[in-house]
Amino acid sequence: MVERTAAPTDGENLFDKYARGVRILAEGAKVNTGQTPKEVVWSRNKAKLYHYEPGREKKHRVPILFIYALLNRSYCLDLVPGNSFIEFLVDEGFDVYLLDWGIPGPEDDDMSFEDLVLDYMPRAVKKVLRNSRQDELTLFGYCQGGCKALMYSSLFPEGLKNLILLATPVDCSPENSKLYGLWFDEKNHDPDVIVNSYGSLPADFAYAGTAMLNPITNYIGSYMMMWDLILNDKPMNSWMAMNKWANDPIPMPGAAYKQWVEDFYQHNRLVKGEIKLRGRRVDLSNIKVPFLNIAGKKDHLVFLPQAEAAMHLVGSEDKEFVALDAGHVGLLTGRGARKGLWPKVRDWLEPRSK
Repeated sequence: MVERTAAPTDGENLFDKYARGVRILAEGAKVNTGQTPKEVVWSRNKAKLYHYEPGREKKHRVPILFIYALLNRSYCLDLVPGNSFIEFLVDEGFDVYLLDWGIPGPEDDDMSFEDLVLDYMPRAVKKVLRNSRQDELTLFGYCQGGCKALMYSSLFPEGLKNLILLATPVDCSPENSKLYGLWFDEKNHDPDVIVNSYGSLPADFAYAGTAMLNPITNYIGSYMMMWDLILNDKPMNSWMAMNKWANDPIPMPGAAYKQWVEDFYQHNRLVKGEIKLRGRRVDLSNIKVPFLNIAGKKDHLVFLPQAEAAMHLVGSEDKEFVALDAGHVGLLTGRGARKGLWPKVRDWLEPRSK
């Protein structure tokens, strides 16, 4: 009679690891994100204005208001404990707010940049100043949110102390926007086709278009990293959070999407000074406050010349351009961000937040 022995523990562990990876592939990454304590201090339609750790003592007088993009969920700024830009700033004693645009529905298809910049943002800024009992704030725009921050700063200089842009596509000329410029070129892309068919830019379209700009990394490299982390018993929390965020896009209102494609990429009107919001021309030379402009050398969505163009357009005397060795999201999160972006923003803001 042949005696049967139990399978080795290592074999069981290996099976469990493969099962875990397959489960992530099938169900998506499951992790709690956006855990820094916050409260809603203002809302309008789907938009919410969050105030982080309101009961905590603040070392710096001037509050920070983050302006995010329309295409993604804002918890990228507050991924998980230990890998959260917002958590870092709060721990450094800053008073942090975030304007989250929410998830648009069909009733929001007509929402435009006029609505966002002229209606939502002034009210959010007013609430931040009133809530913080201050008369000026730092406006911080990330990616497309940086374009909204620029337009707002040009039209509403009152109450603005500092302006920070991160990975913001300012000059969208074809030679600077590369594949994005080719994709959005009038010969290749008519936003009316999408808007007339769907009302908005569907979330799946937004993700696929962005991911295809770097398909090897997004469709293969990310999951090769997942298997490496699982099989070598490395921490998974940050990878899970980033994977969840990358696969969690939201629709973009049709009117705003049409403006984004035509005004910014096809006609480059922000750089030319030709953008008008309800008849009010956006002139970036009107911006005079201290200005920090940060971009990533490895960013495949917003290239250095696109971001750096703001330096020649903004009228501030105190202005600085910083190119970090990171990609579009790597600027914000991970080990590189903890050594690069986070301390840079802290050190720049501290003397300008008194």
